[in-house]
Amino acid sequence: MKFYAQINIMPLKALLDPQGKAVLNSAVKTGFETLRNVRIGKHIDVEIEASNKAEASKKIDEFCSKVLVNPIIESYEFTIAEVK
Repeated sequence: MKFYAQINIMPLKALLDPQGKAVLNSAVKTGFETLRNVRIGKHIDVEIEASNKAEASKKIDEFCSKVLVNPIIESYEFTIAEVK
């Protein structure tokens, strides 16, 4: 079976996000004064072959923790859907 995973990676909330701060400052200067606390992360789409959704989820979780994410500074979450 083929599955589609959407992965979101964000800096840990306890850490500063200089890129988000720069975007917020630019936004405020260009008229978006009501914006607060911009945080910048990464979004990754992946197709994966697995026998079932639980196996696909396990593989994606392992992929995230071993390849994509630095757990010292980032957290992640993902969703998985079967490709029909």
